[in-house]
Amino acid sequence: MASQDKGGPTPARLYLLILILFVSYLCVAMALPIVPVYVTGRLGFGNVAAGLAVGVAFLSTIVSRGRAGGITDRLGARTAVCAGLGFYVAGALASALAGLPALPPLPTFLILLAGRLVIGVGESLVAVGVIGWGIGLVGPARSGRVLALVGAALYGALGVGGPLGLLLFDQVGFVGAMLVAAVLPGLGLMAIAGLAGVPPQPAAVRPPFWAVIGRIWPHGLVICLQGIGFAAIGAFFALYFIARDWSHAGLGLTAFGAGFVLMRVLFGHLPDRIGGLPVAIGSLAVETVGQFLIWGVPHPVAALTGAFLTGLGCSMIFPAMGREVVGLVEPHLRGTALGGFSAFQDLAYGLTGPLAGLLADRAGYGSVFLVGGLAAGVGFLVAAALRARQAAV
Repeated sequence: MASQDKGGPTPARLYLLILILFVSYLCVAMALPIVPVYVTGRLGFGNVAAGLAVGVAFLSTIVSRGRAGGITDRLGARTAVCAGLGFYVAGALASALAGLPALPPLPTFLILLAGRLVIGVGESLVAVGVIGWGIGLVGPARSGRVLALVGAALYGALGVGGPLGLLLFDQVGFVGAMLVAAVLPGLGLMAIAGLAGVPPQPAAVRPPFWAVIGRIWPHGLVICLQGIGFAAIGAFFALYFIARDWSHAGLGLTAFGAGFVLMRVLFGHLPDRIGGLPVAIGSLAVETVGQFLIWGVPHPVAALTGAFLTGLGCSMIFPAMGREVVGLVEPHLRGTALGGFSAFQDLAYGLTGPLAGLLADRAGYGSVFLVGGLAAGVGFLVAAALRARQAAV
């Protein structure tokens, strides 16, 4: 069958999956810049609450990634993706409810947090499911390519969704923007209805989840450290621009997404060709420069350039390290391993929002990007140590 030809061209089914992922992830991307603006503006809360409202979705993925991986391995990737898209719709509708003007600020904020938690669970299921589905289609030897395509879809959606969310927020308000966000994963559910999945492996012997984590945690630490830079841009770049009275606050995610997708399109094959760790080391160096540029040169062009460089740097780290992870576990554990691996990135996304909010209150928004640069630099050192250990074996 053409779809199972693991050495031939990438099957059309994988590209359709990537398109569905892109469209549905706009649900997440549209909310990122408008949730903190809504929380600090309409609700009147501070930066810590704004960071929590952004980060809580990523925190919910930490506790659901392992479960999402298990569902993918045992019940099949298609089941995981369909369930995740349903969670997206439910979370966006709950977020829209939080925009009703009759509600007082605190209940509104709590409803918004609940919606964001549900969206986080959906993200676990969709992302892990699509990765497992894609690797099932093309084989583990091309897992780096699958991860690169998945990341291109996710961060391409971030690049488009950021300004789209702010535009809808200006034109139709928070409720209208969240209702549009609910429609998009619904379209994904319709598109996936007739798409055949890949067989699960329900009967294989499985070690405990934490035993799998024990094999991959150094690689997860690298993506946790690199994720801080993106989380800083997602949660505070727009507020950074607004605080300085700079225009085009929504272009931070666009610049990041442009760099991210450009790198994936031009160099998405590199992890499969030269190995994951060399790619990750170079990428972390570029991300470090990008974050320091946003922090150290307080000018809008420099900040957008730094966001673009951060996107270039972040782009290949997940597929590069993910390819290493795929090689560390048996085939029937790939979904579980990649779910746990992804949770390290979610940890960075979830904690950066509220903690960076505390830092921003005390030292200004620029300091958030200083921390992002330092974290990427530490990630560079960890990846270099893994490379040295690999070469010594």
